[in-house]
Amino acid sequence: MFFRNRIKKTLISLVAAISLVGVGSAFTSAPVLASQYSENQLNLNVKSAIAVDSQTGQILYAKNEDKDLPIASMTKLITIYLTLEAIKDKRLSWNTTIKPTDAILKVANNSEYSNVPLQKNHTYTIRQLFEATLIESANGAAMCLANAVAGNQKEFVDQMRDKVKSWGIKDAKIYTSCGLPNGNVGADAYPGVSKNIENTMSAKDMAIIGMHLINDYPEVLNTTKLAHEDFKDGNKTTKMDNFNWMLKGLSQYDSNLQVDGLKTGTTDKAGACFIGTVSKNGGRIITVVMGARHQDGTDPSRFIETKKLMNYVYNSYTPVTFKTGEAITGATTTKVINGDKQSVKIGIDSPVTVWDPKDNKSISASLKYDAIEAPVKKGQVANYYEFKSGKEKLVSISNTKQMTVKAQAMSSTAEVNWFVKVWRWITGEN
Repeated sequence: MFFRNRIKKTLISLVAAISLVGVGSAFTSAPVLASQYSENQLNLNVKSAIAVDSQTGQILYAKNEDKDLPIASMTKLITIYLTLEAIKDKRLSWNTTIKPTDAILKVANNSEYSNVPLQKNHTYTIRQLFEATLIESANGAAMCLANAVAGNQKEFVDQMRDKVKSWGIKDAKIYTSCGLPNGNVGADAYPGVSKNIENTMSAKDMAIIGMHLINDYPEVLNTTKLAHEDFKDGNKTTKMDNFNWMLKGLSQYDSNLQVDGLKTGTTDKAGACFIGTVSKNGGRIITVVMGARHQDGTDPSRFIETKKLMNYVYNSYTPVTFKTGEAITGATTTKVINGDKQSVKIGIDSPVTVWDPKDNKSISASLKYDAIEAPVKKGQVANYYEFKSGKEKLVSISNTKQMTVKAQAMSSTAEVNWFVKVWRWITGEN
C-alpha cells in the first residue's frame, strides 16, 4: 500500500504518485515515549510503571517507563513465547519430553529459588514444564524449555535477544532464560560476563513483550489464570500456587478486577515486579510495575500498586470499541490518486478499542495520509486513522506523536491509464 500527502498539484506531485512510501509495524518500541505520561495523576510507590491497551499499545499511564531495571522472572514470558512459537512451527509438541541436565537439576532443587523439584533421568513433557514455568515460576522448568527449544542455554538466550530486537527492543540485557542472576544458574551461566549481572529491561519493553504474547498466543491466558495446579512426577505430586496473588482464590483478589495474567518477578536487585493484564468494560489493558517494595515473601506491595494503576485506568478512561468495517465520522473516505474512482469508502480494519479520557469531550479521528495510490483492492489497508480526544492527541508505544489504527478499503478501484493521468494533472482533477 502506498500513501501520499499532497501539497501542490505539480509535475513533482505526479512523480511522487508512483514513488514508494513504507509503513511501520503495529507495536514496536518507539525511540522515546511521551515523557512521564499521566505520572502526576497517580502516586505509585514503584521505580517505574506503565499501563497500555493490550492491542494498540495506547499509553494510559507511564512513570520512568524507559528506565532499564532488573526484570527477574518476568523474563520467563520471553521463554514462554519462544516455546509457543516452536510448538506452532512444529519443532516441538506439547507431548515432547526432555530430561533435565545436571546443571538444571542443581537449580531446580535449590530451595532458595522458586521451583518444582525435578529428578535425575526423569523425563518431563513440554506441557508440564510450561505450566510449572508460568504458575510456580519454576526456574528449572524454564531452563528445560530453553534446552528443548534451542539445545542449550546460551543458544536460547541468543534467540531471546534476537526476538526482542525484532520487536524494536534494542537496549535489553538478557543472560538467563529464567531470570535468575547469571551466576545463580551455575554451569549454564552466560559466558564472558559477570556472574552478578541480571536481565534488565524497561517497563515499556515489558509491556511490548506482554502485548506480543497475548496477541500472538492468547491461549496463554488459559494457563496464567490458574491459581493452583498439580505437578505430577511419577508417584510424586507437587502442589503449585501461582505467585500472581490477584487471581481468584488468592489473597489479593479483587472482584472488580478479573486479572487473568501474567507474571511476577523478584530478586534482591529487582525488588518486586509484576506484569498484569485484566479485561473490563470491553477493554483489556496490560500493566507493569517494577521495583515495588519487597520486605519479605509475604509483602503484597506490587499487587497493591497494580490495583491502584488498574483502577486509575478504568476510572479515568472510557474504552470505545470500533467494529470491523465501522466508519468513523469525519473520516469515512480516502482519496485515490490515479484511480478509476477518485475516492473509496474506508472503515476500521479489525475490531479495536480506543481509550477516551473522561475529562475530554469525545473521540475523533482524522486520516494520516491525504491519499492512497491506485489500484486499490477491497479489504486492503487504505489509510490510517489518527485519534484525538477533544484537542488531546492519543499516543501509543509505537506512535508517540499520535496513535494510528489501520483503515481498510470497503471497495475496489482500478488504476487509470497514462493518458487519463496526464489529463487529470493538466486539469487539476486529481
